Amino acid sequence: MDPHERQAVRHFDHCPWLFAGDATQAQRLAQRERQQAVGGDTEFGERCYVADSAAVFPDRLRLGDDSYIAAHAYVTGELTTGTDCTLNPFTTVRGTVTLGDGVRIGAHTSILGFNHTMAPDRPVFQQPLTSRGIKVGDDVWIGSNVVVVDGVTIGDHCVVGAGAVVTRDLPAWTVAAGNPARPIRDRRGRPAGTPGNAGMDLTRFADTARAQAADILARSWDGDRYVDRPGAAPTMRAHCDAVEIADLLLGCAPPQWDAEEHIQRLSAAQDPVSGLVPEFGEPLPNEADDGLTGSGAALYHILSVGYALDLLDASFPHPVRGVRDMTPGQLLLRLQDLPWRDGAWTAGAWIDAWATAAHWNLRCGEDAASGSLEALFGWLLTRADPWTGMWGSPSAQAGRLQVVNGYYRLTRGSFAQFGMPVPHPERVVDTVLAHAHDARHFGPGRLNACNVLDVAHPLWLCSRQLGTGTGGDGYRSADIHAWAERQLTAVLPTWHDGEGFGFATGPVGPGPRPGLQGTEMWLAIVWYLADLLGRSDELGYRPRGVHRPEPAGADRNALAPWLS
Repeated sequence: MDPHERQAVRHFDHCPWLFAGDATQAQRLAQRERQQAVGGDTEFGERCYVADSAAVFPDRLRLGDDSYIAAHAYVTGELTTGTDCTLNPFTTVRGTVTLGDGVRIGAHTSILGFNHTMAPDRPVFQQPLTSRGIKVGDDVWIGSNVVVVDGVTIGDHCVVGAGAVVTRDLPAWTVAAGNPARPIRDRRGRPAGTPGNAGMDLTRFADTARAQAADILARSWDGDRYVDRPGAAPTMRAHCDAVEIADLLLGCAPPQWDAEEHIQRLSAAQDPVSGLVPEFGEPLPNEADDGLTGSGAALYHILSVGYALDLLDASFPHPVRGVRDMTPGQLLLRLQDLPWRDGAWTAGAWIDAWATAAHWNLRCGEDAASGSLEALFGWLLTRADPWTGMWGSPSAQAGRLQVVNGYYRLTRGSFAQFGMPVPHPERVVDTVLAHAHDARHFGPGRLNACNVLDVAHPLWLCSRQLGTGTGGDGYRSADIHAWAERQLTAVLPTWHDGEGFGFATGPVGPGPRPGLQGTEMWLAIVWYLADLLGRSDELGYRPRGVHRPEPAGADRNALAPWLS
């Protein structure tokens, strides 16, 4: 190219949208050579442009048609874009990042799909990297000088104002701004409280819950620790429920302490040898011969305390030893010995805890014994009942209750948490819907949070896997929508002003008395039910902790043989 053409290339670097219409043949040839010179595993669509001055050093790059990387952009890691995506000048995109179609990213914005750990035992520069990844939907405009941190999902049609720092997920159609970024309105201009096809005012409910969240947390604070409700004993679960509620409704740590104090108290509760967290005032549970205990509060604390720390941008300081040291052979023997015939929930809960501990161990740079994760998924995939899609056996006394509730716990910690498809999803939908009509568990006055969640989550998970999304037509969608509407209609009126939700409408568990456990669980359930109806954006919140809908992290890499 002559000097005039080279000057034009510098112009295209900063205004790449002009290239497709104005470039000469020589300039187009030079651009093809530029794309071929990008290292790593790369694929470029039609009419793409990569600026000469951009620093593009990917491990994997998929640039969709009519997309460009402008001057002085910095791209590393794994980037996948749809069509019509733009990385404007001085944009930084690093880690694992996926963009939908029509995503516009303003100049000087940083999309950072990775992070450092912060353990106190070594300098920051020696800390291992983690990557949960960032996902951006279709038709999204991210303004200039924005920062998006690892683990965030930005829904379709969102707009993020200049200078925002996005630290939590944004539902579809959100216009967000600030540091940290907060929703300021709905892009569609939908008036607050516009009812959907179920006639339920989800926006008003969510606004009420947000306005009362601080009072609900204060009500369950005894001056030193959290209790589920006034008069109850302090528990680790109550502290973790408080963190989940505050994150969901307030976007911050519970106000009784600052975030660092929450992290210190939760971290200090973990036994440094076993990696388990006992209940307040109770001894550590006895370990089984193969390492991990078989039951008790410490098993659920792997979930609740681990995710509370995660929501506070921290993690367990120690690995869970019983999972780290368990060999594949020991795991297979334990799986075989779980009480599938008469205690499928207990079996599913143990797998949930084991798989979640494996997830946390991977996140902090540890690992399960070589081959254990593969052994877990191999065992589960080969033993799922093709007629029900589940594990375990129903009983005359409880029907499918143990099987369905165990299915939720099992798949939450394994398939859902690791981003693996469940086997036989159509049969799962059939089984779950049949169970959901069992009057012994879903009749008037018999609803409780566990039973409704354990139907809603499998329906949501399988609907997504079957490609029907949420709110649209698909396998038995009319039945799913009708059930979800009935549950929302039943649960929303049970909110107690200033107190939250009770666990149940009847005497099961903590019963109808409002508390942190019921509030945390029902807030997540309301989201799943609303999302099954295609209306979760009206809530303005999305679970990020124990009940998060997305896979929890980048530890899918540990299962590469099963994902190929």
